[in-house]
Amino acid sequence: MPAKEIKELRQSGQLEEALTMAQTELVADPSNIWAKRNISWVYYDYLKANNSPENCDSFISWLTELKNLELPAEEKMIFENICWQIGKLCFGLHKSYPANPDKCIQVFHLIQSFHFTKPSEGYSFLYKSLHKSLKESDVYLKFADWWGFANLMPEDMQKEKMPNGKEMMSLGEQAYIAYAKHLLPKQTQSGEIIFDREKATAFLPILTDMVENYPSFQYPPYFQVKLLLALGDKENVLDILLPFAKKKKNDFWVWELLGEVSSSDADKEFACYCKALSCNSPEEMLVSLRQKMARLLIDGNHFNEAKTEIERLVNARTDHSWKIPSQVTIWQSQDWYKNAASQNSNTRFYQEFIPEAEAILFSDSPEVNVLVDFVNSDKKMLNFIASESKFGFFKYDRFFRDVKVGDTLKVRFQGGSNEGSHQVYTAVKVKDEALRKLFMKDVSGVVKVKPGQSFGFLEDVFIHPATINRLKLTDGIQHNGLAIKSYNHDKKQWGWKLI
Repeated sequence: MPAKEIKELRQSGQLEEALTMAQTELVADPSNIWAKRNISWVYYDYLKANNSPENCDSFISWLTELKNLELPAEEKMIFENICWQIGKLCFGLHKSYPANPDKCIQVFHLIQSFHFTKPSEGYSFLYKSLHKSLKESDVYLKFADWWGFANLMPEDMQKEKMPNGKEMMSLGEQAYIAYAKHLLPKQTQSGEIIFDREKATAFLPILTDMVENYPSFQYPPYFQVKLLLALGDKENVLDILLPFAKKKKNDFWVWELLGEVSSSDADKEFACYCKALSCNSPEEMLVSLRQKMARLLIDGNHFNEAKTEIERLVNARTDHSWKIPSQVTIWQSQDWYKNAASQNSNTRFYQEFIPEAEAILFSDSPEVNVLVDFVNSDKKMLNFIASESKFGFFKYDRFFRDVKVGDTLKVRFQGGSNEGSHQVYTAVKVKDEALRKLFMKDVSGVVKVKPGQSFGFLEDVFIHPATINRLKLTDGIQHNGLAIKSYNHDKKQWGWKLI
């Protein structure tokens, strides 16, 4: 048995001689496991020598020879070592220009009968390399099913740290979101919708478990919601989506998805698309969304705004030599389009609807009614009172063009205050007479201003010097007015002031 001689030839780099000796042994006894084992390691050395993109065809040829040996599962060592060589080749193919996924698909088809150790570091490396090349291909689902997500190791669920210190998404998160993405409905050029409902239904509980077990993973909840919507299940999708959406609230596609989730309420859907199109995003990424919005604008008889969106999506498609959808061409031929006047953008128009969209995003945050007790219109700041234990100030220009003392608002606060300053998620004007009665009252009586003083009183109500000048009040004059309860920071007590 020439095992020792074959090994020595391999180790000295005499692969042709080792191959000749191993082939002679195998031909003499094709079923002999030692003969298969000896030649398998020669084949392995040839794989190792050819694991680069330029030698890919030779690599595949030697891999085919290995496959044809039909080695049993007991040959663990050879299979463990093969993982690393296949991985190196596929990483190289992915980085080469142009990338060649077809070669990786060939490799995948060849190794499906191999008895890899799983889970193992080498098996995860194999997945990682093929995942990169196959994640956009039609065989990805078949490949992932063959590899088996149950073989992901705890280390695969941790973020990978690059040499420059930057963290990359974990292999596990990449695997799950790629799988979910392939399950989503796809439309063919002929308009046919391809969707494997049974496969999507089977995967959803697996994805849900991942969302629950790995809350730090950002993107699985997004695809969980997309699959639920595809399956027609809208119950509780907003609860799943909100934590993710808050982290990605500056990305247009998050608001587009919130619009899909809210599609049963036309106003909310429209508001979400308004917010989405107000995000800073490349034009080529917005073409589909602009077409959705154009349809809603046409339905609402906002023809100038609809024409604006259509012109922008047409320009973006033309710049990239993309086909103009037939529906868009039909709109352009209609009288309303010919008579409408387009603008540079619809940004100002959309601003009016954004607060309603943001209210959806923060709908799980409690709302508090507050009373406006002071307004600085120059700085766009207002002081508010919610109760004698909650008061402060915040900037209002994101929510209102104008606001006045005595207005009541419904507000969602963003955490606590910083020396009285509050950050606000949402704010809308509401009527709350009960709150007004708590902190406002009609007053009537004689104004008292002591000699030499610029301020005064009407019973227990303080009159600020500016108010005296504005209302031209003097000592002894009868006055009917309105007072608001206010906190005196110097005296650290509540009191009334005339407004």
